Amino acid sequence: MRLVHGSEEGRRLLARLRRPLGEAELPAAVRREIGRVFGPDLRVQTAQAVVDRILADVREGGDAAVVRYNEQIDGVQPAAGLSLKVSSQEMEAAYGQVDEEVVDALRFAADRIRAYHRKQLDHALAGFDEGGLGQVVRPLERVGMYVPGTVAVYPSSVLMTAIPARVAGVAEVYMATPAAADGSISPLKLVAADIAGVDGVFRAGGAQAIAALAFGSETIPRVDKICGPGNIFVTLAKKAVQGQVGIDGIFGPTETLVVADDSADPALCAADLLAQAEHDALASPILITASEALAKAVMREIEQQLESLERREVANASLEGQGAVIVADTLEEALALANEYAPEHLSLAVSDGERYLGQVANAGSVFVGGLSAEAVGDYTAGPSHVMPTGGSARFSSPLGVYDFLKVTSVVSLDEAALAELGPAAAVIARAEGFTAHARAIERRLEGADG
Repeated sequence: MRLVHGSEEGRRLLARLRRPLGEAELPAAVRREIGRVFGPDLRVQTAQAVVDRILADVREGGDAAVVRYNEQIDGVQPAAGLSLKVSSQEMEAAYGQVDEEVVDALRFAADRIRAYHRKQLDHALAGFDEGGLGQVVRPLERVGMYVPGTVAVYPSSVLMTAIPARVAGVAEVYMATPAAADGSISPLKLVAADIAGVDGVFRAGGAQAIAALAFGSETIPRVDKICGPGNIFVTLAKKAVQGQVGIDGIFGPTETLVVADDSADPALCAADLLAQAEHDALASPILITASEALAKAVMREIEQQLESLERREVANASLEGQGAVIVADTLEEALALANEYAPEHLSLAVSDGERYLGQVANAGSVFVGGLSAEAVGDYTAGPSHVMPTGGSARFSSPLGVYDFLKVTSVVSLDEAALAELGPAAAVIARAEGFTAHARAIERRLEGADG
């Protein structure tokens, strides 16, 4: 884990750690896999080319193409006759395969998420009608969510995506997720989907899932918006279909930045950074402090706590690859660096944290004070844990009910309003060379005068 001193050195390090999503060279193993699936076609040697091929094939071939890529890429070889759609019997059977304690915890989390987003909805449904001008706010009709993972599964992400959509009033919510080799879906995902009110779950992974949700197939409905994170192929597929459908955002590896002063508990700071690091080898755990003593104490704690983690190899790779400890000159400079980095998660491990909250300009979510563990936000606090990454917190927000609402402007003019607005509109129309626009206005004005 890197240790640097001073704001300028810290700024340079943070810039180097930012890895833009792009066409970096694919690992040799991935290139070999591409060759196995697509043959020796040298044009299909980049992630974007792979995605473009899959999108075109699914758009043309529907279910058959999805099944083929499920088998060729994910190794899915389900029993004959097994549908892409998970049956109601499979959904019901999943409850018998999940510990009752876990089911209860998922229901508790769902209640918390639902309650939070109902409060959010109260502020989002701000329609108005004043003098014939206004807006109406309506939910989207159909949303698709992608949930990655077969080895590591994320039932919490199912809740965090589907429940805000349901609270917003979306009529149909569907989930696509990769299946295991035998075609089964993790019962944890199925239970979470049922608790969240998902209308249908489909066995589809990777870019083929995004294609099916975007274009529709014989079994998988075409949706209005696609939500959820995934690997480079999923992310590039979402970018490619944006415009034909809506997307929630372009997500990169997860990140947590802890700003701490000398009042912080080094053991808790280390625990928060390790909680981030165990997500993914590309996750970013970063500490910024003005205390040299705290910085060194946190680094010692990380070494000690790392040894007892089940996912210590993943966590260690994250710490070595993207981990950083920056000793800034002042706490204010530490906060300025945090704002420039715009992290997904920002933990304020400082005394009088509420005072410094007002200085936070860019973050997906802020965790104020030593007791506000970011890990609680991942599961049961209430706000969705689907948040902007890669610095996009500068201009993006966490997933919420507003992601599933759309605004329609309304213009309903009476004679007085037409008389007030029409003449200037006609003048502008003629200045732009749009005679028909002007005449459409002027005919109404003449009729109103008559």
